[in-house]
Amino acid sequence: MNDPRPWEMPEAVWRRAVQRVRAGRELSPETWPGGARSAFALSFDCDHETFELGQGRAAMGRLAWGEFGRRRGVPRILDVLARHDIRSTFFMPAVSALIDPGALAPIVSAGHEIGVHGWIHENTSTLDRETEWDLLVRARDTLEKLAGTRPVGHRAAHWDLSEHTIDLVAEAGFSYDSSMMADDACYELLSCGQPTGLVEIPVDWVRDDAVYLLFNREPPTRPWTPPADVLDIFTREFDAAFDEGALCQLVFHPFVIGYRSRIWILEALIRHAKSRGDVWFPTHAELADWVRETA
Repeated sequence: MNDPRPWEMPEAVWRRAVQRVRAGRELSPETWPGGARSAFALSFDCDHETFELGQGRAAMGRLAWGEFGRRRGVPRILDVLARHDIRSTFFMPAVSALIDPGALAPIVSAGHEIGVHGWIHENTSTLDRETEWDLLVRARDTLEKLAGTRPVGHRAAHWDLSEHTIDLVAEAGFSYDSSMMADDACYELLSCGQPTGLVEIPVDWVRDDAVYLLFNREPPTRPWTPPADVLDIFTREFDAAFDEGALCQLVFHPFVIGYRSRIWILEALIRHAKSRGDVWFPTHAELADWVRETA
């Protein structure tokens, strides 16, 4: 919907838009595994070269920028996670995996989850239903073939969804989505008022490293937040969740967080979280299963 005169929109139209996909029942369990006080779910969007390709462009410098995420960013992330014995979720466009299938092996062998993040980091909101379904299934099946296990999690590229996305994700047999922003806590997704069976593990720009640290010419964005301030924001998000006995979920990008001057943020966050007490560090799939069964 793109109405240039929204104030003239009939009530039936705006109500339909609002009700198309909504948050259903909250999925906040009273307990976490092992008696943990809170859950800390880390995720990494491996856009790599598709950050450029998905926009229909192929500038050499920007492709190399994405390649940095694979060559240096991911190994540095894996090193931090291994030192702390943490398993996380890596969302990946299928084309990112096809460019270098061997790069999946260190992620999978370390026990991390692979989730679907589009076919080529395309903007889902621009697609018709048939095209969106084709790309979703192709991405799922390609990642299954390359990773050896069928992905159960979906995250829309750019966090842009069409009115069909949630229905298609449910129809394709996914366990959860992680693209929407209606809560801090997990919730069940409703489609046209009806439960879909999908768990939503909500994201938010506030909890995304790219908002603060991404440099981009088109559209023009410039890093405006020092790394120490990013750590402060994320630490405050975690501390509030810990005090509530709740979930804190964060999103990182290997070609954003993976630099020497930034990777320490991830290490510092994990150390701080562990210093607070018992914290559960689940993959997103483990989190979805737990809240579905216990909340």
